[in-house]
Amino acid sequence: MIPRRLLLAALGTLGLGAAPALAQGAFPTRPISMVVPFAAGGPTDTVARLVAEAMSKDLGQTIVVENVGGAGGTLGASRVAQARPDGYQILMHHIGMGTTPSLYRRLSYDPVNGFETVGLVTEVPMTVVAKKGIAANNLAELVALMKKEGTGINLANAGIGAASHLCGLLLQTAMQTQVTTVPYRGTGPAITDLLGGTVDVMCDQTTNTTEQIKAGGIRAFAVTTRERLAALPDLPTANEAGLPGFEVSVWHGIYTPRGTPDAVNQRLSRALQAALRDERVIGRFAELGTTPVSQEMATPEAHRRYWQADIAKWRPIIQAAGQYAD
Repeated sequence: MIPRRLLLAALGTLGLGAAPALAQGAFPTRPISMVVPFAAGGPTDTVARLVAEAMSKDLGQTIVVENVGGAGGTLGASRVAQARPDGYQILMHHIGMGTTPSLYRRLSYDPVNGFETVGLVTEVPMTVVAKKGIAANNLAELVALMKKEGTGINLANAGIGAASHLCGLLLQTAMQTQVTTVPYRGTGPAITDLLGGTVDVMCDQTTNTTEQIKAGGIRAFAVTTRERLAALPDLPTANEAGLPGFEVSVWHGIYTPRGTPDAVNQRLSRALQAALRDERVIGRFAELGTTPVSQEMATPEAHRRYWQADIAKWRPIIQAAGQYAD
């Protein structure tokens, strides 16, 4: 008879000992890297750091946020897609996961089949904001100004594929007007130039604009949700302000590389659900104008269904705009 310790050693050598270890809840046994495919200080980074800290408490291991920006979020996504599928390198991404399959013709990874889903995190409203000196007092006047000036108006975004870029596409579609888009390498530089008056208008997430709006550094004209926000109660919705049908929010979700064991994804999902019940996370989200998703939506199954539906939603919009990134 083969001694049990020798049998287990042999199974480990063949890679057959991992499943029992996972079943016993061994994951994680070391720190996890959460890749954010955008610059530090941006809205996705803000969400990631809050959630990573709370998830770490439930997992008993630190989640280290790593910013891998560039190419509209595809550089960071590529790193995770090509990582070892063991749960120790995960991705926090936003609505760009729904638009990348239509925006990019050539990628080093499969943007649809290269990932497993862990769960949705939050849906963040967008705001239409402008520099302080803009010659408009409300959204109707801003739309009129943008239609009159056309390409003489500069609309900033954080780069092709960024949430602000996508919101800008929808804004121009809703207005039936084309303006000059100015892409930046991240939300931070775009907001800095908006504060300085270098660019005119931007459409960005409340997680990045709420504090600047409250401080008076930029002017806000509308929020892109059906209802007003508790964090910005005086800010009308786009529907109220004269741009009917202009509604968009930015969802965030967590992913692992394709082939990551279901037991690992489920463990990460349970930690995410715990994080979204954390009072500090709930409170900070509220200050930023958003809320956690429901516990059911923070599951791999619900996340995948939502993601696939969003891919289908954005494809005709991007094709009609004709804006692609090679």
